[in-house]
This record gives sequence, C-alpha cells and structure tokens, in this order.
Amino acid sequence: QVQLAESGGGLVQAGGSLRLSCAASGRIFSNYFMGWFRRGPGKGREFVAAIRWSGGSTYYADSVKGRFIISRDNAKNMVYLQMNSLKPEDTAVYYCAVDRRSLGIPFVQREGEYDYWGQGTQVTVSS
Repeated sequence: QVQLAESGGGLVQAGGSLRLSCAASGRIFSNYFMGWFRRGPGKGREFVAAIRWSGGSTYYADSVKGRFIISRDNAKNMVYLQMNSLKPEDTAVYYCAVDRRSLGIPFVQREGEYDYWGQGTQVTVSS
C-alpha cells in the first residue's frame, strides 16, 4: 500500500512558476514509476510527466516539455514537479500517482497503469 499527498498548488499569473510536491509513504520499489497527471476544467485526466523512482528515466507530455521538470528525492520520499512559463491552459487539478508495473513508454502515459493516487492539488493560471 502506498499513500500519496500533493501540495504546492495555488494561483499564479501566466509566465510564472510553481513547484508541486508529492509526499509518498509506504513501500516504494526502485523500479516503480511516479507520475503526474492533471484534469483541467471539463476535461479528462491527462498525463503530464513521469520518473522512475530509481532515477534515470523521465517522460513528459509534449504540452509541457521544456517547461516542466519532474524530479524525486528518494531520501525524503518526495516527487516534485517544477512548472515554469505557466499558461492559462495549465489550469487543472494535479495528481501524483504510482505505476507499479513500470513498463515504460507508452504504458507510463496511461492513467490505467497507475495503482495509487493522491487527492490532487489545484493549480490556477490567470492570464
């Protein structure tokens, strides 16, 4: 069992930055992928980024590539999402999640691959 808790959301102007944090507790194996997803107003949940818990492999949605950076701190059991150059279309509830099967691309981009989810944190980007 893994528990996840996101924090760091808020209101920011377009062009600004935010860093989201995800605190993980429970048993996390090095091969697991940790992912960030988001659900915008009236939209389904979409993949944002993922990182293997042991490091080395990261994946990004095209819409955030070059603006967002996913990282992890194994010692603190934390996963982060640094979001730069934010746009109004980045407005969403952001969720972190755990993928235990860890098959990589393309599976890591699929919501159904993830077993555990946090409660989400709201990010609002004003124009």
